[in-house]
Amino acid sequence: MNTFPQYGLMPRWPENGEGFIHPEDISIVSRLIPSERVLRRESFDGQYYHYHYGEFRFRLLPCMWLPIAGEGLDIGDDVEAIGVGMERDLFVGVITGMYYVRRKGRILYRLRRGAQMQKRLYLHEHLRLLSTKQHVRPGEIEHPTPTWNGAGERITDW
Repeated sequence: MNTFPQYGLMPRWPENGEGFIHPEDISIVSRLIPSERVLRRESFDGQYYHYHYGEFRFRLLPCMWLPIAGEGLDIGDDVEAIGVGMERDLFVGVITGMYYVRRKGRILYRLRRGAQMQKRLYLHEHLRLLSTKQHVRPGEIEHPTPTWNGAGERITDW
């Protein structure tokens, strides 16, 4: 039984022709593959695998692809780029691209900081996913909860 999501890439055109592509998705797929983009395979409907890469969604018949291990980050995730001394800035951005570098055996991530695309690509260890709430430290100051009467006046006085 397949577990989803699965990650992988298609560095070469998987078959002769376009017969493996759903007819409605040919224009999308021809722009995305072949490439080193890390594609996310979401599900299998019995005939087609459903993929996505950021905002692009498409369907392919089972075909050759290079599976890779996901790292827990996806396109569209809000992340914090971890600064390292004077070498890298500390900032919050959004993942806009994922690329697999086979000679390094690693996924590199492209970020957008506000409206500006970053030129540098980042490794997983240089990013921190912001939606991981269990890593947020608890507050140090206890704030009392006020109580109110029915007329909108505060009852508790500090």
